[in-house]
Formats: sequence, structure tokens, C-alpha cells
Amino acid sequence: MANKDDVDVLFGIRSAFYTGNYQSCITEAQKIKKLPNAAVAVEKDVFMYRAYVGQRKYTVVLDELNPGSPPELQAVRLLADYLYNKQKRDSVLQSLETKLTSGIDSNDDLLLLMAASVYHHEQKYDTALRCLNQSDSLEGAAMRVQIYLSMSRVDLARKEVRLMQSKDDDATLTQLSLAWVNLAVGGEKYQEAFYIFQEMADKTSSTPLLLNGQAACLISQGKYEDAEMVLQEALEKDSSYPETLINLIVVSQHLGKPTEVSNRYVSQLRDAYQDHPFVRDYQQKEKEFQQLTEQHRNVQ
Repeated sequence: MANKDDVDVLFGIRSAFYTGNYQSCITEAQKIKKLPNAAVAVEKDVFMYRAYVGQRKYTVVLDELNPGSPPELQAVRLLADYLYNKQKRDSVLQSLETKLTSGIDSNDDLLLLMAASVYHHEQKYDTALRCLNQSDSLEGAAMRVQIYLSMSRVDLARKEVRLMQSKDDDATLTQLSLAWVNLAVGGEKYQEAFYIFQEMADKTSSTPLLLNGQAACLISQGKYEDAEMVLQEALEKDSSYPETLINLIVVSQHLGKPTEVSNRYVSQLRDAYQDHPFVRDYQQKEKEFQQLTEQHRNVQ
């Protein structure tokens, strides 16, 4: 990746990606023609193709990157291949296991991040952390925070954020991680998290990611009507963003909306995100309910 001296060249692209403004990341990356060296050029392309992955435009990544591409870009292609080709996921996982067994170079930070992303998606948190423990980058730390929170280990997430703050307190990833942890801690921290998301939106752009962060804070404080307004704005920016649909389901229930309203959001999620943890859990609960219903009928 690029040297620290070159970081500012890609600051806007990097910030856009981290805050979920994928189209801005892509547009800005395509505008830049002159870069100080080849490493910075590769890093620019890395964020651009990762933004395409964020937009679920996997075929763009798969078509444009090949075995001749730089290793960093091949790592991005691996993630796109995993997300797009469900039938190939076992082979992708086997390939990663082979790499982990033989040892991934700690300097190959992007491959560690992409591998951790795959394992996070698989909900194999221990394996994801095994990858990330070799990473000393701020992004590696931010991903560790996400995984700790997925494991309900708020204590470890808070410890990780403190380490991030000691490295770069003002960094976008540090502030986002702090907001996530504040959401998990709750209480008066809800408002602090809300201010972080709001300040980021004011500085950059109101992306679905940041708007959903604000909405989660409002929902946690019982401010459902305010949350609905924020979520409607997020819906206008991306009508299929999964977290927006999930939060709208929650808000609709609390506001006493007609059942068909929340059912509509559930249907959208099922159509577009069959592998989303929320959808998988929802379908499992439906299956369990049907089994209980059948058992009750048999007893009668």
C-alpha cells in the first residue's frame, strides 16, 4: 500500500469509502490522473474496486481484474468472487484456509482484511480475528471492533477503540468505531454516537451508512418518529440498503403501522439479500414457529 507520506493524496477517496459514499469514491478515483508513485495508484484502484463491491457491482470487479492484476487488487477480486458466486464459496474458503495455513505475510494487509471480511460474513469470528491480529493498520483495528461487537464483547471493542484513539483520534475510522461502541454501551452514549454520525454527515455527505447510524441512536432512545424521518432520507438515497429496510421494520412496529408496511420491507430484504444475517435469522424463526404450530395441531 502507499507510504504514510502519500496518505493525503487519497484522503477524500478513502474518507468517501469509509463513510459509505461509494459513488463519490469511484468518481473521485476516476478523476485523479497524476499520482506520486505506483503504490499510490494501486491503492487508489483498491478503494475504487472496493467501492464497486460496496455497490454490489461484483461483475465490474470480476471482469476488470485478473491474475495479472497487482496482488492487492486480486485480494479485492477474491472478496467479490465470494460474494457473487455462491456456488464457489467453498472453494474460496478452502483457498483462504490454505493461505492461512501456509502463512499470510503481515505486510499483505489488504489480503488480511479481505479474508477477515469473508470470515465475518461466514460468522466465523475467531478465524476472522486470527487474520486481523496480524494487521496493525487502523482499518484492521476498526474491523476488529466490528467483530468484537458481533460477539457481544463490548469490553474488547472499547479497548480496541482506545488503542485507535492513541494512534489517530481524529481519523474517520476511529470516530466511526467510537460511535459503534457508544451505540453498544447505550445510556447517555446514544446521544454521543448520534453527534458523531451527524458531524460526519455534515462534513462529508449524508450517506445511508451514517443516516442509519443516526437512526439506530434515535430508535434506542425511543424517538421513533424522528428515526423514521432519517430513514426515509436514507431510503431516498438507496432504496435497497439493507440496514435501512431493517430499521424501518423496527420503526414500523413501534409506530403501530399496518402489518403490510413491515411485511413489504421484509419482502424487499428477502428478494435482494437472502444471505443477510437478519434474513437468515428471520427465516429460521419462521421455520421454528411453523414447527411449533404443527406440534400444537398434532397435540389437539
